[in-house]
Amino acid sequence: MKYLLLIALALLALWWWRSLARRGTRRSQAPKQPPAPPPPQDMIACRHCGVHLPGADAIAGGEGSYCSAAHRQAAEGQ
Repeated sequence: MKYLLLIALALLALWWWRSLARRGTRRSQAPKQPPAPPPPQDMIACRHCGVHLPGADAIAGGEGSYCSAAHRQAAEGQ
């Protein structure tokens, strides 16, 4: 019984020592840099209502760029 208690204490001490060692390596690692923000986008005004929106979201028409298909149809008379 005495040997079982000694083995259990040794395993507990080994587990505790390893958890401290793992915690120490985490702290020594350099903190991760946040990802770089995306580059700014060109803003385009809707030819019908004047609302500014990113160029990637604009709908191209024959007379310019629009914020929606309904505004493109209204402005171009389709």
